[in-house]
Amino acid sequence: MHAADSSPADPTESIAPAQPTSSNSTPGPQRTRRVARTIFIALAAIVVLLVAGMLVWANVGVMQAEPDALESVQTNPAVHITENQNSFVLTPTGDASGEGFVFIPGAKVSADAYLYKLSGAVAESGLTVVVTKPILNLAFFDQRSLDTFTDAAPDVDDWIVGGHSLGGVRACQYAEQPDVSGLVLFGSYCANDLSEVDIRVLSLSGSNDLLSTPEKIMNAAHLLPTSTTFFPIDGANHASFGDYGVQAGDGIATLDTSVVRDVIAAEVNSFVNNG
Repeated sequence: MHAADSSPADPTESIAPAQPTSSNSTPGPQRTRRVARTIFIALAAIVVLLVAGMLVWANVGVMQAEPDALESVQTNPAVHITENQNSFVLTPTGDASGEGFVFIPGAKVSADAYLYKLSGAVAESGLTVVVTKPILNLAFFDQRSLDTFTDAAPDVDDWIVGGHSLGGVRACQYAEQPDVSGLVLFGSYCANDLSEVDIRVLSLSGSNDLLSTPEKIMNAAHLLPTSTTFFPIDGANHASFGDYGVQAGDGIATLDTSVVRDVIAAEVNSFVNNG
């Protein structure tokens, strides 16, 4: 019998080293896409929540027109009121002067809350007044062009702009346009510099206004032309420039609303007629 072949193995032969089998050493394209999608969804959700919160805040707690004041202007035979998607328009039932006033409400105040206070100037001088309806009830968000509102009164030849509180701040931006001849501020002041702009300005303030205080108005006076007329109404507060009830943080008015209306009418008419 022959013995089995037991020759030694070739010493040059070797076993290949084991290769790593883990697939998690570096993120693959699919994992990267999953992470990016998750981040995008999270950011989109945050944006939706912010927008929804802003919509709720802008539409909750809007200060509405007081019924008696609104009825008074609605039954005034010297004033005609029309309403469209963008504004309320006050026109005289008598002779119109051909001059117009685009007025912007304060933050979260219904546009019709200003009709009574502005109606005196319409009835007495033939001024046409367009009271805007700001987007989200905040003039800050309303970036529509001025002709969005002036188109509501095509027969008007000359326009002034103005507003109450935050509405006045927005009106200051419109005042830089060359086709605007005047600016009227109700308890408000500018954030942009109009000191070198050739425009007439009337600034009405309330002595009892604790929101747009007389001090705040005068501290911003350097942003207006040196020819600006400042007229403080003794006994008026911030809400006196409209008719929407008590406003949080405001002072107490000691002047009757009808008297404030008469003062506003007299000062606006003088401003327009002496332009």
